[in-house]
Amino acid sequence: MEENYIRFNAWKEKFQDQIVDLGGALKEGGKVVTSEGVTDGPFVEVKEILGGYMMITANSLEEAVEVVRESPGVWSPESSVEIREINAPCLESESTC
Repeated sequence: MEENYIRFNAWKEKFQDQIVDLGGALKEGGKVVTSEGVTDGPFVEVKEILGGYMMITANSLEEAVEVVRESPGVWSPESSVEIREINAPCLESESTC
């Protein structure tokens, strides 16, 4: 465990300018909201779909892959990390939309 902390802290320091939010694990339970109402959920094992989240910043998908490739989420053979881009609204001041 101590070795993992050392590796994690080294990764965190190396990519500190790109880590926006270290996120965290998700708690059990939750709610499912539909147009018909709100029910207890989730209905599937969340730990098998999503264990937590982390937000990083990158100039390209390739740059994000490089950051994640060295992250704690992919250290063990059975683990993986999914990279998703946040779809932000286009601002009029931006030249590329």
